[in-house]
Amino acid sequence: MGAGEKRRREGTKNMDGVRSARLSQPAGGNRRRVRVTLAALLAGSLLFTAACSGGKSPTWQGGNGAAGTAESGSPAPEPTLSTVAVTSPKAAATGVEAWSDVKYTTEDPENTTVKVTDSKGTEVKGTVDKDESVWHPTESMDWAGKYTVTVSSPPAEGKNTTVTSTFTTMKKPANLVRVTSFLGDGNKVGVGMPLIIKFGRSIPEKYRANVERKMVVTATPAQEGTWSWISSTEVHYRPKVYWKAYSKVFYKVQLKGVKMGDGWYGRSDLTVDLKIGRSLIMTVSNKTKKMTVKQDGKTIKTLPVSLGKSSTPSSSGTMVVIEKKAHTVFDTTDTDPANGYKVEIDYAQRITWSGQYIHAAPWSEGQQGRRNVSHGCVNVSEAMGAWLFKQTLMGDVITVSGTEEKLKNGNGWTDWNMSYAEFKKGSALA
Repeated sequence: MGAGEKRRREGTKNMDGVRSARLSQPAGGNRRRVRVTLAALLAGSLLFTAACSGGKSPTWQGGNGAAGTAESGSPAPEPTLSTVAVTSPKAAATGVEAWSDVKYTTEDPENTTVKVTDSKGTEVKGTVDKDESVWHPTESMDWAGKYTVTVSSPPAEGKNTTVTSTFTTMKKPANLVRVTSFLGDGNKVGVGMPLIIKFGRSIPEKYRANVERKMVVTATPAQEGTWSWISSTEVHYRPKVYWKAYSKVFYKVQLKGVKMGDGWYGRSDLTVDLKIGRSLIMTVSNKTKKMTVKQDGKTIKTLPVSLGKSSTPSSSGTMVVIEKKAHTVFDTTDTDPANGYKVEIDYAQRITWSGQYIHAAPWSEGQQGRRNVSHGCVNVSEAMGAWLFKQTLMGDVITVSGTEEKLKNGNGWTDWNMSYAEFKKGSALA
């Protein structure tokens, strides 16, 4: 091999594996081919170096020449996280009951706010239980109304802190229960007057607790009290002790849309604003045959009475005046044709459903204070009947003691004929 050929075959390799450019020049026509080969090798070396140096991606790697980019362009953004969410009612839910709670989740319970608005943007009144993450309505929503829930928490970087959700309430149902109050606005009653709510249909026991929660009594000054179910269609409220004289009582019965069993719902809401009068307590003793009348704790009159004879005794117990009639007729001939009677009566004040009254009885005035001759009523003179009739209010208290028969609970408004603890047992929330 000649010296020139040997030099052409030798050469040094650089660290990238490319032969050194320090090659001897070939003779004749091989020079052009060698130059092309060297140019190609040098170009490959430059591309490889660029790829290793962190510069732009080469197109043969599937890129577009930009550093750190994917073949499809910019990378898909990471999903934005939310700190709050509405879990109930479900988004766009329909047929939602009018007293439904709103449930939600939050990363910051203490500082999260919840707002429910109707289609006009009017806010629905409600309270938030931050511990349970629940919003409770304090008023009924409309039938077939569309509502928007907005839940917000304090700003957090990179996260949604406000979400909204909508739902639609149920259509007005066909089965609605009528709700009525015995008392109305402006009534002035005695210190023993119970608040009375009646229902047009029997309320099953499992629904009564929720019904009670929707009936709120506010007294001024404040006084402890409770509801108690007298029957499946009637519920009463009384304070622990007699109402404080001259106090004000307001009750709000919000039963529109409240479930009352078997597909039945409350028809409407109602409110009553009334006043309690002075305290007037009548106490009758069979032993002395006298009635003592106290007003605001002070005795204002003591008068003789005649109670029921032994065959028709008066009831011993605590009652209240249910109704008052200046003139009426007692007629018992329908229920007792053989021994019944029919007589005109003045100044009658009913105290039991069985027919016991306080009333004027001029025919027994000679026996009053001495003997019992009535059919169970509390007889007073014509003059005392007129006087007492002017003093009393519906709901004033009368207690009779010492007779042969005890008052049966339910025979009149007998809410005070039992202890408060016993009365409270009738509450579905007890």
